[in-house]
Amino acid sequence: MSIKRAAYIAALFIFSSVQSLIAQDVTLTSRDKSVQINGNLLGFDGQFYRVETDYGELTVDGSGVDCAGPGCPNLSAFVAEVDISGAAEIGSLLLPALIEAFAAKNGFKTEREGQSEEKFSITLSKKPDETTLARFFFNISSSGEGFADLLADQTDIVMSTREISTTERKLAREAGMGDMTQLGRARVLALDALVAIVSNQNPVEDISVLELSEIYSGKLNNWKELGPQEAAITPYLRDIETGSGAVALQRLLLKENQTSGSETRFSTDNFDLSQRVSIDPFGIGLVGRSATLDTKILTLTGPCGRSLRPTRRNVKTEDYPLTTPLFLYLPARRLPKIMREFLSYTRSPAAQLVIRRAGFVDQAPEEISIDFQGDRLANAISVTGEEITLETTRVMIGTLRKMRRLTTSFRFETGSVRLDAQSRSNVEQLASALEAGIYDGKSLVFIGFSDGKGPAAANLEISRRRAEVVKNAIEKAAETADFTQLDVSVQAYGEAMPMACDDTEWGRQVNRRVEVWIR
Repeated sequence: MSIKRAAYIAALFIFSSVQSLIAQDVTLTSRDKSVQINGNLLGFDGQFYRVETDYGELTVDGSGVDCAGPGCPNLSAFVAEVDISGAAEIGSLLLPALIEAFAAKNGFKTEREGQSEEKFSITLSKKPDETTLARFFFNISSSGEGFADLLADQTDIVMSTREISTTERKLAREAGMGDMTQLGRARVLALDALVAIVSNQNPVEDISVLELSEIYSGKLNNWKELGPQEAAITPYLRDIETGSGAVALQRLLLKENQTSGSETRFSTDNFDLSQRVSIDPFGIGLVGRSATLDTKILTLTGPCGRSLRPTRRNVKTEDYPLTTPLFLYLPARRLPKIMREFLSYTRSPAAQLVIRRAGFVDQAPEEISIDFQGDRLANAISVTGEEITLETTRVMIGTLRKMRRLTTSFRFETGSVRLDAQSRSNVEQLASALEAGIYDGKSLVFIGFSDGKGPAAANLEISRRRAEVVKNAIEKAAETADFTQLDVSVQAYGEAMPMACDDTEWGRQVNRRVEVWIR
């Protein structure tokens, strides 16, 4: 954590402490008068009181108590309110669009109020009497500032383009907000991807992640090393304080101070970055796929000849290595009923369509026939040899040809058996589909694949174990699913179908995966 960030969080903790001193007292008394709770009212969701007491923070069912004191809410005119803070990529367009769609679905009226693009509110009211039901208060800043607001108890939901850091996770747990990486605390709202862009005047068509890393570290500084033109490279990148900037460095395996040797030009906004690259024939930028404007997107390649473009399917399956989930983080506290209904709506098929129209990649599972996976089959054939025989590949392709691949895939954190953030969200998505009976009467096969590092036999066994881990996680999460109505099994093919080159860590990470196939 930077000194600036640490100081900011400390200041917000002090502010939070001052706020608690001036909070209004309440007394909650049980209907039979046998129990009385005194404390500061922290929140009321229309059903439950959240009170800070001498015994810690308590959540009390409002139906069983009477409230007395200046802080007691008006029960007959309750308005659900939620504070949302963090990344502009989510708060400026995507989340407001989802709120508008949720309101339209339920016959509510929406009204946006606010003096700036950074601070505004959206009010939901019920037709025809226009009774106010809820207010969403937005504070548009950055992922880091969103987490700082959370730690200072100044927001209910964090919008982030990166995962919560180890330090932020520790502080949140110490503040009684629970483990922010667990199911229910962290959810993936949509998907985006970091893409390398250049001006349409630039003749370069592809680039490797290693070359990108060398450009932003200052080791590669002339276009003649990538194409026919000789000119100094001008790198563009999001500010390091933003979630997108931090993710870019992480994916390029760089640290913040490693960009100091280059001539990198920073931007606080994705669209501003794309605009600057579009008019600079010698510029290159890393930007969100949803904000590329009139620029050329470069294909990612490797020395083994495999390439990947950031197509919607490649991003959804996480086969594209620079996929970036967009997160909502929620502390361990109860939100008002209408807010919980809205969060449930964000995972509905209707919401996935809104996400796509907003320029992002949705998470609705799609089925892909093997006939549309020519590149993958070519990769499989390319690795045949002494350990992976042509007969093994023929059997694999013959088996897969009878099935269709779901876009829902699973990958693990580097050096860990823990699923990565997008995959943990995919567990919830697929488990919900199983509980809804969407795949009843069908067969679901979890197929493990590995990278090519090490002996093929060992990789085959590792990929099988990973497939078992995913299968068990899905079965545990799908508590109400009727598994007598579908067949669930595991297969493994190890290193037999690589997606990327194994010469880099990101390539090996892409290759280590568990896919879901259906028949």
